This record gives sequence, structure tokens and C-alpha cells, in this order.
Amino acid sequence: MDTLFRKDALLYHSEGRPGKLEVVPTKPYTTQRDLSLAYTPGVADPCLAIKANPGDVYKYTTKGNLVAVISNGTAVLGLGDIGAEAGKPVMEGKGLLFKVFADIDVFDIEINEKDIDKLVQTIIAIAPTFGGINLEDIKAPECFEIEDRVKEALDIPVMHDDQHGTAIITAAGLLNALEINGKKIEDIRVVVNGAGAAAVSCTRLYIMLGIKPENIIMLDSKGVLHKDRTDLNPVKRQFATDRPVHTLAEALKGADMFLGLSVAGVLKKELLLSMAENPIVFALANPVPEIMYDEAISTRDDIIMATGRSDYPNQINNVLGFPFIFRGAMDVMATTINDEMKLAASRALADLAKLPVPEEVNVAFHTTNLHFGKDYIIPKPTDPRLILHVAPAVARAAMESGVARKPITDWDKYTEELGKRLGLSNPLIRQIKARAKRNPKRVVFAEAENYKMLKAAEIVMNENLAIPVLLGNREVIEELARVNELELPGVEIIDPKARDQKHRRHDFANIYWQKRCRKGVTLTSAQDSMLHRNYFAPMLVETGYGDAMISGLTRNYPDTLRPALEIIGRKEGARIVSGMYIINTKQGPFFFADCTVNKNPTVEDMVEITLQTAYAVEQFNVKPRVAFVSYSNFGSNDGNIPQKQREAVAILHRDYPSLIVDGEMQVNVALNNEIMRETFPFSKLVDGPANTLIFPYLTAGNIAYKLLQEMARFEVIGPIINGLSKSVHVLQIGSSVREIVNMVMIAVLDAQCVENRNNGGK
Repeated sequence: MDTLFRKDALLYHSEGRPGKLEVVPTKPYTTQRDLSLAYTPGVADPCLAIKANPGDVYKYTTKGNLVAVISNGTAVLGLGDIGAEAGKPVMEGKGLLFKVFADIDVFDIEINEKDIDKLVQTIIAIAPTFGGINLEDIKAPECFEIEDRVKEALDIPVMHDDQHGTAIITAAGLLNALEINGKKIEDIRVVVNGAGAAAVSCTRLYIMLGIKPENIIMLDSKGVLHKDRTDLNPVKRQFATDRPVHTLAEALKGADMFLGLSVAGVLKKELLLSMAENPIVFALANPVPEIMYDEAISTRDDIIMATGRSDYPNQINNVLGFPFIFRGAMDVMATTINDEMKLAASRALADLAKLPVPEEVNVAFHTTNLHFGKDYIIPKPTDPRLILHVAPAVARAAMESGVARKPITDWDKYTEELGKRLGLSNPLIRQIKARAKRNPKRVVFAEAENYKMLKAAEIVMNENLAIPVLLGNREVIEELARVNELELPGVEIIDPKARDQKHRRHDFANIYWQKRCRKGVTLTSAQDSMLHRNYFAPMLVETGYGDAMISGLTRNYPDTLRPALEIIGRKEGARIVSGMYIINTKQGPFFFADCTVNKNPTVEDMVEITLQTAYAVEQFNVKPRVAFVSYSNFGSNDGNIPQKQREAVAILHRDYPSLIVDGEMQVNVALNNEIMRETFPFSKLVDGPANTLIFPYLTAGNIAYKLLQEMARFEVIGPIINGLSKSVHVLQIGSSVREIVNMVMIAVLDAQCVENRNNGGK
């Protein structure tokens, strides 16, 4: 296994383009004019502007988003002093993490220099290139002096992550561990095994949090740092004790916390048993900790345990900190990274661990329901909310401590910008969520005997996005919730087959029969239908008990939509219903129709699909810019499909002149405004690209959205059903929990629109 992993690691780094980073231009470069602007003579103007005002370097260059990851290779991971070149893969990896987690660009710089003075001078000399400096894998005790001197000389964020990253993450874990075991920070006794860079920084930060220095015992490879020792350097001497302890065994008796930054296997079972009740053990030696997780929890069931490994709970991983700390610091142009900013990052991480966990995190770690407790005291590195919580906390602390040169004034806008950087969120999603929270509606979950549906119900309840009503067998639902530790306090469960629903089934059957008695439905068949959730659920909505329903997770689309059409029907004035998908991209949302309902719509159908879609787009506070897409551009090709599109557009131009719609056109023309302006300047879409695409038939639309979903990995929300008189939405088979939650929010918004229409609104 190890041999295979090593082989894969070498292939990973060598195949294709060697290494893990590349430089990608951010400006056009295809024409001679582009090149003249990028270099000579155009580059002279920003150079002169920066000479006149040095602060403009942030305006005209990458400095404000560029970090140097600098190392001399003297303490690389657990490999020791392997040299600058051998450490380069690690520094490239650090650059990759900066980019992936915080959209920060990195140049990795390996300096072949061990002399402190020369190394400091080199770092200071190259600093004008960068907006921040991350020192990495420089051995102690030299790293302390190097960081202090570089910070003193420069006015940009500088941090030695080996020291402070571990300190910040473990501090977050410590705060939450103490909340769980009920101990006060000022009362606990701490043993720190290890006296290197990380151990020293952790101890300093813990003291800032409130741990008393006299309650800390630190050890190095020779034993306790004791005042009677004569071999201690100035850094270690700060933590020397005069208590009568000289060994790890003596130090651990009655201790509340063990922080291991040392070697594998040093924490024996008998030493663990000698600690106080409800001990906190952070065993961070990697890859083999001071005591293995399984051994520790089998020795004591009252332990709160963390390691540096991802295969055990509570991984202390520096990626939880450094990308977001630098992001927040650089976004306010902080002159340094100070203690206030580090503490703010710790507290933000601690707070985030107490919030409900996104389903994509559960999936990534092969669990069903991570929640705050002994096995979850710090967030997981894959949590997409890290940048949204930690970076603003750091930025705010920089402002409050007086080191920010570019204060943030609009925090909502800043948070939105952070989400956009990584495509983690979108203004549309934020808007949908906010509107759902303002007026949550009762949403009937027709397939509640399913973990995904129950998890989605837990999320929407917790975030006050909707009031779920669960349909299914009560015992099955309650057992599913119990096994998966789902919290659904007070949720309503309705079993359509249960005895207590007999009268409701009878009433529903009569209503359904009256609606469909001349369309082949007998009273007996109507009564049988009410035993099925996909008939019972829309009847709850039709009779006003529920405001909306979702279904389709495990059933075919037509089998789910048909009962809703028969029971609820189309809204007044609608001849057809249609389906729409939202494709969420970094550039904003795009709306596709019809991808789900109408197989080969007529010209009249196309007009109605467009009007229904435009109305739906407007409900998201987006102005629809509609393109009828085909293989032809404004008559360039003949055929039934282009002709149908042209006729529909002509009707819309005649009857709805204020609607921005045009076609027929190819997709690249619809989305590329430069092509549109140059080639088709007469188009209604000449002022900007389309955001709403109308496909000529179901096959094209269905293929298009699924292709983008699978190959481009865009977030796809839908199908959204337009044209029904009440809110009913059908899931894709096998939808993820996140997709279900998104559809619940859409259902709530749709129900709000129905309520508004019924009250005389649009």
C-alpha cells in the first residue's frame, strides 16, 4: 500500500506538466495591441503612476493578491533539513492550497541560505513583489528571530505558518473542548511535549486565551524545561518551571491537557490513565501520533482527542487557517498579522464548528451527520464556509487593532465577494435563502422515508428556511432519524396509510374524484390513489394544509408530475406547464428552458414557455435577457427548427416589445457579446449577453444542462416547474442533499409568489 502510494505521489508530481503550479495571464494577449498594452510601450504608464504614488502598485499589479511562500528547507514536514530544492514540492503544494482555498496567487521561493542575517536580508529585498509572506519549514530556534526581524522590517502580512497555524487551529479546538467538558481555561493544567516552533507558538497563544503560565509544563527531548537546567536557549527558558517535575510521567499526573508536537508513541496508556477526568489530548506527531487514536479512546472513554491525521476525528490541519488568515489580512491591506488577528481566527473556527455541517462535508468524510461534540470540535478542511467565516473575522480584527490600511465598509458585499472568488456561492443563492427565511412556508416532503430527504428537512428546519411536513411511515422515519442522529424536534409526520388519516383520505378522494370523474377516475380508484404519497401530497397543498411540495427523489419524473397536474392544475391563463433549470456559475446564473416537460413544443408553446420563464426569472430579481438558441444565426440556415424559433420571436417582438428577447442564434453568439456587437448589431441583445436560453425541443435542453452539470461541474438547481397554480417541484432522481435543500428554497419562494398572487399581487 505504501509502495503504491509513493508511486502515485511521484506520478502525480511528474505526469504532464511537472509540478503543481503555473502562471496564467489574466489579461487578453492574442493581438499586437494586447501585447503592446501588456508590455512596451503601454506598460510605461502604470510604471510612472506607481513611481508617483507607490500605493498604486496595488491598483496596477498583482501585489495585493500575491503571497510568497518562502523556505530554506531546514525543517520540511517531518523530513528535517533536506535542503531548499528538496523542499520545493512542499512549497508548491502550499501554493496550491492558497489558491484552491482562498484564491490567493503564490510564488514559491526556495532560498539556499542558512545564515540568519543573509536569509533575512534576502527576504526583505524581494518583498516589494508581494502583498504577503508565508514563511515555511524553517527550523527552530532560528525561525523565531527570522520572523521577528522580517515583520519588523516590512509593512505587509508576514507569518511563519509552522508556528502560528498550528497554534490557531489547536486554540480553536481547545476552546470547544473546554466548552464540552465544562472546565475553565484559567484552571486547567497543560503539558506540552515538544519545544519547537509550533509548541512555543501554541503555548504563547494559549496564555493569551487565559491559561496561566504557572499551569504549563513544557518538555523537549531531554525532559521538562526546568529552571535548574543550564542547556536552555532564551526561547525555551521562557517556559521553564520550578515545580518538582522532571519527566513526562511526573508532568502528566492530574493534567487536564496533553499537547504533543514531538514523536510517535511517547504517550503510553498508563500515562494517559494518570491524567485528570475528561482529559484533552492533542497528539499531533505525524504521520504516527504520540498515541494512536484507537488506543487512546479504548483506554479512556472520557477523552477528547485530536490528531494531525485525516482518518481520525478532529484533524488539526493548518489549511483551516493560513489561506483565510492571509485572505482577510490582505483584503484590508494589513501592515502585519498580529495576535488579535490570530485569536479572531481561532474564535471564528471554534464558532463555525458549532453550526450545522453542510452535506458535502458529510459526504467527503463518509459520515451522515457530523455535529458539534467530542468527535467534532473543529471544522473539516472541505467545509466551504471557512473562507466566509475566518477571513472576515481576521479582517475585522485587523481594523479594530489599527493595522488595516483599507477598511471594509460593506461586510455583506465583502462576504459575497469571498464566495464569488471560489464559486462557493452566488448572489442568487444568497437572495433565495434570505427571502425564504423572511417568510418560511410549509413544505410537504413526499418521500420522507429516505435519509437524504430527512437530512434536508433537518437543514431547512435549523436554518428556518421552511417548515417541513414529512410523509411516510412514522416508525421508519423516526428510526432513520435516530440511527443517523438527525435533529428534527417537533417535525410533523403524516402517514397517508395510517388509521388517523382515514377521514382526510376520504375527503381527498372525493375532491380528486370530482376533478377527474369525467376523465376516467372512479371514486374507488380515487380512494386507492390517496394511499400513495404522490397523490396525497399535492392534495395537502391543494387544500391549503401545505404551501408547497417536493418529490421525485426515487421516482420517474412523469410519475411525480402527473398527479400534481391532475390535482392542482395549471394556473389561470396557462395552456401548458414548463420546466426551467438554473445553472449557477461564477459569472452569475443562467436559466434554461424547457428541459423537462415539453418534448417538441409548437410556436405557440414556445411563446408561452418564454413568458413563463421570463416571469420566473424576474421573481429572482434578475432581468431576463432571452435568446432562442439553435444551429442557425438569424436566418443563416433553413429548417423546421430555426423557422419555429423565428416565428416565436416574431410574435414576442410584436406582442411583448418590452421583453429583451431575440433569435434564432447559436449559443456562442448568445453568450459572447463581442460577436453579437460585431456581427449582429441589430439584435435586442447587443447591449449584453443572454442569461436565459430557450431551447427548441426537450432533447436539446436536457442534454445541455446535464452536460454542464457533469462536465463543467456547475451547480444546477431544478427542475423548476412553471405554470402550475401552486408550488410543486420535482427533484432529479438521486439528487444530493444540497440539491434538495436548494429545491426546498425554490418551493418556498414559489409559494410566496402564489400567496402574493392570491392577495392581489402580480
